[in-house]
Amino acid sequence: MAKTNQRIDGRRLWDSLMSFAAIGATPKGGVRRLTLSETDKRGRDKFRAECEALGLTVRVDAIGNMFARRAGRDPNRLPVLFGSHLDSQPSGGKFDGALGVIGGLEVMRSLNDMGIVTEAPLELINWTDEEGSRFGHSLMGSGVWSGVFSLDKAYALTDTEGATVAGALDAIGYRGTAPARPFAADAYFELHIEQGPILEREGHQIGVVTGAQAMVWYDAVATGQDSHSGTTPPAARKDALVCAARIIDLVDRLMRARGEDGRGTVGQLLVSPNSRNVVPGEVRFSAEFRHPSDAEVDALDAEFQPAARTIAEACGVDLELTTLFRIAAQPFDPGCVDLVRQGAAKLGYGSREIVSGAGHDAVYVARHVPAAMIFTPCKDGLSHNEAESIEPEEAEAGCQVLFEAVVARANRSL
Repeated sequence: MAKTNQRIDGRRLWDSLMSFAAIGATPKGGVRRLTLSETDKRGRDKFRAECEALGLTVRVDAIGNMFARRAGRDPNRLPVLFGSHLDSQPSGGKFDGALGVIGGLEVMRSLNDMGIVTEAPLELINWTDEEGSRFGHSLMGSGVWSGVFSLDKAYALTDTEGATVAGALDAIGYRGTAPARPFAADAYFELHIEQGPILEREGHQIGVVTGAQAMVWYDAVATGQDSHSGTTPPAARKDALVCAARIIDLVDRLMRARGEDGRGTVGQLLVSPNSRNVVPGEVRFSAEFRHPSDAEVDALDAEFQPAARTIAEACGVDLELTTLFRIAAQPFDPGCVDLVRQGAAKLGYGSREIVSGAGHDAVYVARHVPAAMIFTPCKDGLSHNEAESIEPEEAEAGCQVLFEAVVARANRSL
């Protein structure tokens, strides 16, 4: 039994989650809300309208990040931030990112219902393009905001149809006037589904996230020669797809050599000319590695690049391998993490410490603002999938812990 009478409204939270899930809903029960698309605009417009209905002041920065501010008793205190993202994978789930934003809305609604004015101001954030599925650069909004890469670089990124980020922002009316750079803040909290099986498997309601693992992402282009599949003998082939396939196998082998902590994935593959009877002359693909240890990611990078080039040379194929970005392992702030831990204990929720296997906006925000994350279980650990699923009581538990942590931080003695 929760040891508090300050309760968020779990049914209202779930109804709101389902209402947002209708925007970009897919036949298999997921969502397709690609960043800066017309569908994303509908989600953003709904988010803005609901924030303004609560009396929050909404501003948008130059990369489209949305900030909804609730005044505090002391306007001189730094704000406590919380949020996540509303964009999705092409065939994404209802809860990835959305839980953190809509859970934040429920925190704001509940504070209004209870007539609570926190000492510090509060700001709820919808970060732009966390997923990276349209323009190929995840954590875009928080990355620009935190200074990891420039606004001009982000503006120039293109999707597969040649649309730029700058053009897409203008097309949906979300290139804001506020500067896209860090501002002074007291803390940042992010509620998210785990996207893994640990909490469900161990029967915990809350993951107390202590940090996020390191990662490195690559873009690769293998260039061989288009030729007739029926007339080109093996010795004359420069098959870009065979080259890519062998590099994909390399990624998998390097991952498995690290045991259960290793992560290595090729998730995107574009074959050209993509004809049944043509030896492929070009393949563009992604590759990535992740590990809790910076040293292991460094070792993976040092082993992968020369090995991939050796494979390409043996195939008679040119390989262009570009490091898209690297993110060091990011520990979260011990004080903020402890507030999550205390909130779960106060509410009587089973919890365990966990390191995030996925990248989240909190990873970049933590470079400037003390930060922590709250995980809730998801069924079978499945995410980035239309079948992604959580239970209403799991959403409520995570949101209640978010409420406890945000209010405690905003009301702390200075």
